[in-house]
Amino acid sequence: MITYLDHVGIVANTLEESLAVLVDQLGLERDTDRTPYPKGGYFAPERTRIFFVKVNLGETRIEILLPDDNQSGIGRFLERRGPGLHHLGYGSTDVVGDTKLFMQRGLQYIDFGGPIDEITASFFHPKTTDGILTEIVPDRRPQA
Repeated sequence: MITYLDHVGIVANTLEESLAVLVDQLGLERDTDRTPYPKGGYFAPERTRIFFVKVNLGETRIEILLPDDNQSGIGRFLERRGPGLHHLGYGSTDVVGDTKLFMQRGLQYIDFGGPIDEITASFFHPKTTDGILTEIVPDRRPQA
């Protein structure tokens, strides 16, 4: 079940440019618990470094995507459209179950390889999700 908006993914030219707006100008805070700074996380299928910024109150994060090249999907996106909104990521109590359900309901799953029963996150094509790339991730909120 989808439980909340986990993050908003944005593509950026550089980490410095993105942090200048998000941290310096908007006053948000780097999320060093979710991704280490200065190295960040790495999404290998898209050859992209990732960083998270906290939206001060609440659970939603901003995910900064920095592609290593212009050959990956995210790299081509940045080259064609420039920096900006890339996707919405929703928290789920059952990523695999929700992924299968959404596929049954007609959403187009983007397959990065591997068995679907082993995925930890999933993406759905914008042409089937009202023009917005949609990601399903585990509900990361602390459980009571």
